[in-house]
Amino acid sequence: MNVKLKFLGAAQTVTGSKHLLEVDDFRVLIDCGMFQGLKELRLRNWNPLPVPADSIDAVVITHAHIDHTGYLPRLYREGFRGTIYCTHPTKSLMEILLRDAGKLQEEEADFAEEKGYSKHAHPQPLYTVKDVERLLPLIESVDFNQTFHLTPNIGVTFQVAGHILGAAFVDITLKGERMTKNIIFSGDLGKYEDILSPPPTAPAHADYMVIESTYGNRTLPDTDTAQDLARIIRQTFHRGGCVVIPAFAVGRTQQLLLLLKQIIQENILPPFPVYVDSPMAIQATDLYRRHLAEFNPVAAATDFFEFKTLHYCPTQQASEQLYHIKKGAVIISASGMATGGRILHHFYHRLRNEQDTIVFAGYQSEGTRGRRILDGEKEIKLLGETIPVACHVEEIKGLSAHADKDDLLRWLRNLPTAPKKVFIVHGEKTSAFGFEQVIKDELQWNTAVPEYLEAFSLFEGM
Repeated sequence: MNVKLKFLGAAQTVTGSKHLLEVDDFRVLIDCGMFQGLKELRLRNWNPLPVPADSIDAVVITHAHIDHTGYLPRLYREGFRGTIYCTHPTKSLMEILLRDAGKLQEEEADFAEEKGYSKHAHPQPLYTVKDVERLLPLIESVDFNQTFHLTPNIGVTFQVAGHILGAAFVDITLKGERMTKNIIFSGDLGKYEDILSPPPTAPAHADYMVIESTYGNRTLPDTDTAQDLARIIRQTFHRGGCVVIPAFAVGRTQQLLLLLKQIIQENILPPFPVYVDSPMAIQATDLYRRHLAEFNPVAAATDFFEFKTLHYCPTQQASEQLYHIKKGAVIISASGMATGGRILHHFYHRLRNEQDTIVFAGYQSEGTRGRRILDGEKEIKLLGETIPVACHVEEIKGLSAHADKDDLLRWLRNLPTAPKKVFIVHGEKTSAFGFEQVIKDELQWNTAVPEYLEAFSLFEGM
């Protein structure tokens, strides 16, 4: 048995997770994410996959976020017809997220053509809703901690990663003629102390490890997030404005609802209207409600998805009504990095208002609108126009669903022996190389920060 690993994404960048594992002639892709952020990265989505899509036998998905799943419909369009494996909640979330992604791709192409700001006369979507619908029957879901086999010699087990509903790290066991080895792919790991998600399960053993490094070079502040958010809301309402929060539909929106209900119930602030303006977030919230008892029994004891001043906006008409609210409201909308979705229209109406506040409550990748605003740019190109950024801009760091440096180290320390090599992925260069140095200093393990398309031979002659 000969085993090779090739990095088709999330190599010295935080998006586009795709790790190709070749076991003799069998090819399995671990995650199949879309590149986001910098233009040079986004253009990779339009290039053919570096290996023929029809040569891939299976895809194993760690969790539903678009930077781990968003390329799947394009993979199907290029000829993939294998099986896609994931946990049960991840399958439900993927159906929501991918349908929404296909719809957004179509809408953005239509809007670009209508406004004439594309260099193409007839801009095309990366994929369509129809592509998504054709893909969905290929998805097969399995339980956590239940080993299934891609071939008689390749076993796969999903274990709890925290992070978001359904998220798993993947333990792949390879049984050769002379020995059995394993490789762990962390996916995105959650924090040990989180208001919504359970802590990640401890890994038992790894001959090789592929680990994310989103916050690999920093420790997130231990702050009172509810008080921090309440302060921003209080100051904004005092100025006569509204608070707008771009938030990931899965995970982040649900965390925010928990905090906002806490702020109101504990009388930190008088009751105020909260609007969730994202059809995808509304559907995801319903899934969280249904799965929360198994995901996090403690959080399930309080139904923070409903309170008197909470309003869901499923329709476009309901969304457009929010543009006319001048003050005293909190609006949560997607996408979390302002790369698409209804949040763009809220930014169009709010960025120029000195009394309003944009609050970033999650990681903003390099090159995204969210990152550029957070970094202080005074003008942003949006929906074919250049919009001045005159509003207040705030950031809340305590809500990240990602493990930070300390959490990642704590998780790795569970391993009884050092892996032969730890591959550090899914982080911008400063985070990835920073975490590599941390591992070398703290654990003295062998590491690598792969480059895009770099390949490694792991086992030969097993």
